[in-house]
Amino acid sequence: MTELLEKVIAKLKTLPAKEQDAIAKMILAELEDEIRWDEAFASSQDSLAQLAAEALAEYQAGKTQELDPEKL
Repeated sequence: MTELLEKVIAKLKTLPAKEQDAIAKMILAELEDEIRWDEAFASSQDSLAQLAAEALAEYQAGKTQELDPEKL
């Protein structure tokens, strides 16, 4: 455990149980979100590579046009 995390936990211990639980729930939710994002990106690499290859092929075939922000 890092020194910073140890400091945070020491401060959390001084809070009432209800506040400790609220912060613990936020931290757990954040960690779960990180895991989901990591899994989503890990499983999408093939799809992203395929989309990139298709975009490059369209560009090389002259099927694309320059983006004009004024037309958005």
